[in-house]
Amino acid sequence: MASFTELETWKQARKIRVFISELTKTFPAIEKFRLTDQLIRCSRSIDNNIAEGHGRFHYQDNVRFCIMARGSLSETLDQMIIALDEQIITNETFKAFEVEYDYCLRLLNGYIMHIKKKKNDEIG
Repeated sequence: MASFTELETWKQARKIRVFISELTKTFPAIEKFRLTDQLIRCSRSIDNNIAEGHGRFHYQDNVRFCIMARGSLSETLDQMIIALDEQIITNETFKAFEVEYDYCLRLLNGYIMHIKKKKNDEIG
């Protein structure tokens, strides 16, 4: 695969980043340097880490960055739960995000397993 932009995992992470970017534009101004900033940063970190891992030479480096991407994905979910709890987003918006989150998590876990398999295939 020539570019990280061809990865379904990265494409889904990008979709989440765009979803969050658009959503946070509707957040109250008081949240600009709190929840809004945190959500934008952790959602950007998902696809950033997938891209960085893809550019690494060793499989284990790629896995490590994908695990960091998974952590950022979980952090994004937690921030969305906060937005729901603070009544900044509706339950319907949260559920729509959850569908995208679940899909991204499945893709990311599958990609991590794929990388590990490729590493093992080369070793053994």
